[in-house]
Amino acid sequence: MSLASLVLGMFTLFVFRRGVPGMGWFVGYLLLLWLLIALIEEMRAALVSSRRFSHRALLFGVEYTIQTLSHGLLVFMLPAYWASVTLTSGNALFFGLLVGAVLLATFDPWYRALVAPRPWASYAFLLVTVFGALNLALPLIQVRPAAAVPASAMLAVLTLTPVVRRTSQWPWRRALLLSAGLAGAAGLGAAAGREWIPPTPLFLAHAELQWNVGALESLEPDLGAITVSDLRRRGLVAYTAIHAPAGLRQPIRHVWRRDGRVMDVIALSPVQGGRSEGFRTFSRKTGFAGDPIGRWSVDVVTGAGQLVGRLRFRVVP
Repeated sequence: MSLASLVLGMFTLFVFRRGVPGMGWFVGYLLLLWLLIALIEEMRAALVSSRRFSHRALLFGVEYTIQTLSHGLLVFMLPAYWASVTLTSGNALFFGLLVGAVLLATFDPWYRALVAPRPWASYAFLLVTVFGALNLALPLIQVRPAAAVPASAMLAVLTLTPVVRRTSQWPWRRALLLSAGLAGAAGLGAAAGREWIPPTPLFLAHAELQWNVGALESLEPDLGAITVSDLRRRGLVAYTAIHAPAGLRQPIRHVWRRDGRVMDVIALSPVQGGRSEGFRTFSRKTGFAGDPIGRWSVDVVTGAGQLVGRLRFRVVP
């Protein structure tokens, strides 16, 4: 089963890597996943209490199909999040969570031992899967990543309305109202913590530092050891190319830091999506007052503070 799940996941990745033309498959996956969740929650009590082998087999089959669909979505998402994540930042934690979910969904003995016996773990697994999928899908229809994060959290919670209805034994309308309240809280929490989520499908296609005043023998500085005299005499320019989906317009800024402290914030032209080589922009810094010695970074962040990528260099005496 593990091998079959892995093969199906790789096939899903092959289909979805077609990009936007494959979004119909993506939406179909999400709808089928939600319908199966609703179906199994409506039938769970009767199937669990039944002693008939066919009923138990049906329960196992539907649950395994949900696991397989989740695995397909996770395998599709992982390359996009890998492109967007900055491993030296806080958003690497969410990427690590996705990697863990992929491993659990791929190897059935692990999933059956750690997730399946625990209802709360199953629901958390589904929340992570649906949230990650929507957070990737919504920007492809020109929703800014900053808005996609809370919207995805809200929709992911609403997906579990059938679970709320079954556990509370309430009518659908009342269960939906409770889910809507929980979704609103989830949206506010996600908006407050969006800096911890990679800004997928945005990613840094290219980045480099150059001297503002160069010479033929030295157009690019040695990022490991820029001397103070060269820094003040020449200044630096940070060039970045950011890939974004076609039609997406995203405000961007460069944040210059020394030893983690913000030294300068430069607003840039909004990214215009659709260019395969990325939307190119740059910021220039020529004033380095005080003592500039230390470890510097240039963070490329969205208007809402999501980290797209990072350039690093060190200034020495």
